[in-house]
Amino acid sequence: MPIIEMTIVEGRDGDAIERCMKEVSQTVQSSLGVPEESVRVIVREVPKNRFAVGNTLKSEM
Repeated sequence: MPIIEMTIVEGRDGDAIERCMKEVSQTVQSSLGVPEESVRVIVREVPKNRFAVGNTLKSEM
């Protein structure tokens, strides 16, 4: 059972995230040859002030 975990900075459109999850699931199913119902996709949204690039918070960008 493949489990795909994605961490993204919050603020994206909910429909876009759901579309991405479905496309990731389809890609994993296709490339690994596993049943669709065995693929799990988890998306975690991180607040902008809890994500940094180097020493700069995403909320400061």
